[in-house]
Amino acid sequence: MDVIACASHGVLSGPAVERIEKSVLKEVYFLDTVPPKAGVACDKIKYLSVAHMFAEAIERIYEEVSVSKLFV
Repeated sequence: MDVIACASHGVLSGPAVERIEKSVLKEVYFLDTVPPKAGVACDKIKYLSVAHMFAEAIERIYEEVSVSKLFV
């Protein structure tokens, strides 16, 4: 069995990256809402882009169209 974790913001302070690397977790997913720290590498950490969702929200607001669809 694989263990995969996810969180909204990857604020990886202190020994967080080292702890993830040494853990039994196969992968950890974060949104790219917080930039990763420079020079910190861990193959288990993956980032998912929210750019498309933000772009869609901005376009809908600009065009005065409901953004409710984005939250369903």
